[in-house]
Amino acid sequence: MKLHCEVEVVSRQLPALGMRNRGKGVRAVLSLCQQTARGQPRARGERSGPHLTCLFISTLKDKRGTRYEVHLPLFTESFSHTELLSCQPLLPSRLCTHFFFLYAIPSFPSTFTCPISPNPSVLTFKVTFSLDQLKENIEQFFTKFVDEGKATVRLKEPPVDICLSKANSSSLKSFLSALRLAHRGCDIEAPLSTFAPVKTSEFEKCKTKMVITSKKDYPLSRNFPPSLEHLQTSYCGLIRIDTRMLSLRNLRKLDLSHNHIKKLPATIGDLVHLQELNLNDNHLESFSVALCQSTLQTSLRSLDLSKNKIKALPVQFCQLRELTDLKLDDNELIRFPFKMGQLTNLRFLSAARNKLPFLPSEFKNLSLEYLDLFGNTFEQPKVLPVIMLQTPLSLLESSARAILYNRIPYGSPIIPLHLCQDLDTAKTCVCGRFCLNSFIQGTTTMNLHSVAHTVVLVDNMGGTEAPVISYFCSLTCYVNCCDMLK
Repeated sequence: MKLHCEVEVVSRQLPALGMRNRGKGVRAVLSLCQQTARGQPRARGERSGPHLTCLFISTLKDKRGTRYEVHLPLFTESFSHTELLSCQPLLPSRLCTHFFFLYAIPSFPSTFTCPISPNPSVLTFKVTFSLDQLKENIEQFFTKFVDEGKATVRLKEPPVDICLSKANSSSLKSFLSALRLAHRGCDIEAPLSTFAPVKTSEFEKCKTKMVITSKKDYPLSRNFPPSLEHLQTSYCGLIRIDTRMLSLRNLRKLDLSHNHIKKLPATIGDLVHLQELNLNDNHLESFSVALCQSTLQTSLRSLDLSKNKIKALPVQFCQLRELTDLKLDDNELIRFPFKMGQLTNLRFLSAARNKLPFLPSEFKNLSLEYLDLFGNTFEQPKVLPVIMLQTPLSLLESSARAILYNRIPYGSPIIPLHLCQDLDTAKTCVCGRFCLNSFIQGTTTMNLHSVAHTVVLVDNMGGTEAPVISYFCSLTCYVNCCDMLK
């Protein structure tokens, strides 16, 4: 049984020596190996006759691996020749008071060469062992974050913690389950590995980065390595996203630029660690609400939707509040989401060469380092406002304002879906209150340097101003802000 993951072996003795571990894991293959005495069958799930179980950690630099015993001999004192032969223990590599036993046992029963003090002569013993003469060497399992592909196995001898990370969660659970069975001396249903160096091909499964830039290199007959963290498949002529990519649970960066993808599956949201998504130069026409409400809300940092055919982004797009870098160049955008200002972590925004007539009122709440809105069809501010006030307010309008102003939780299980959509698209007045269908709409200009440190010119005339649409929940709010609209 093998597990591909990152491994860091931390010695618990380092702090006592005033030293620290380097704090970085390496890609490795963990092998659980077990060897039984010949001719001694075992009943499934029961403690059995003699068997040897150990854990091998192999890396690309050390393919033979480092061996860690799951069990140790029960004795810790020195023994005479007679006592040594009578106790019949299995003796791994360890130092006792008067004995230094050499390298691990390659077969069973095993032969050990043991120099004895004070007699320097070398004697050879054939020994066997039973479970009654072993003690468990695993002190504790730490599995709180096993669903994230992380776990720690603490050994007694040597006093180290084997820290596992970036593993497939289901594979990790199976491996730990087998290790627990071996720890208890029970039979393991899964096939175990042999005592042999790991082949170089095994480490291909540990690859964390793969770049494919042509159709001929695209893997059709084999799967992607499950440990991938960065996958780029550009210029491959993809018309949809390969479902095999959606099973790469460790993926942090996905680059699908320069393809022919028309639609994004909602299951992209199942990539819980995805931080960068590049969909530049495809045929996308929308960005679905399901993606905006997926786990991407807490993981996605960078999104590139440049050179597509997107006309509008849903209001729920502003729920991707961890976004820091957003590229929307060369699309067909006619508007930004109303609640654009909720993207409080956004630092780089590029939406050049679109069809934006104005910016939403909440755009002024952004705090950007870089802003590019060049080549949009911004309109001149209208002199007269658009008045859509209701007198008196409808029951729907009054209820919506009360829910939003008092921050009352709502959702489709509580109220009908169409009412949830109305609340999601509610407009924000300059006074901070909300309005649904009763409002006054006005436009003004805003210097983009007020929201961004670096601003690309809006047009060829050197302008840095853009029209902003504003909403007012009442005539009073409009009158109080009329100076701003002049």
